Amino acid sequence: MIRLAVENDLPTILEIYNDAILNTTAIYTYAVQTLDDRKLWFHQKADDQFPVLVFEENNRVIGFASFGPFRAWPAYKYTIEHSVYVHSGYFNHGVGTALLKEIIKIADERKFATLVAGIDAFNKTSLKMHEKLGFEYSGTIHKAGFKFGKWLDLVFYQLNLSGPENPVDG
Repeated sequence: MIRLAVENDLPTILEIYNDAILNTTAIYTYAVQTLDDRKLWFHQKADDQFPVLVFEENNRVIGFASFGPFRAWPAYKYTIEHSVYVHSGYFNHGVGTALLKEIIKIADERKFATLVAGIDAFNKTSLKMHEKLGFEYSGTIHKAGFKFGKWLDLVFYQLNLSGPENPVDG
């Protein structure tokens, strides 16, 4: 089941996120987060009216997804960047795909024009998932990060959505 996250989900969201920090190149950071960090993130998402979704199975959160601004400047207001994280015990079970489909649906309903994914080039599973859902390759930033003793390339994919009928400046 996919639903909006609630604050009680944050310890499990934190566990999934910190596992990705410590064991993958999905997140280009080194230090794990605290529960207070995740609470600040969660409340900022709520204040900005950006969804945080969880995938729940047998009353346990096994994945989460969200989206937020692509860049801080106002002319980017119709472009958002998303993130999807799945508990390592549930990789390749369709959890990420289900969450991403729901993120796409919400983003399209809210009339965003472009959904961006920044994916580590080593993450072939994520690249394939995005391609399967219609995302198109947009470019690669080589040596964008350095983690686990190696350079990391960041690949960008985008999905064009319906966008607003009458986009406006300002």
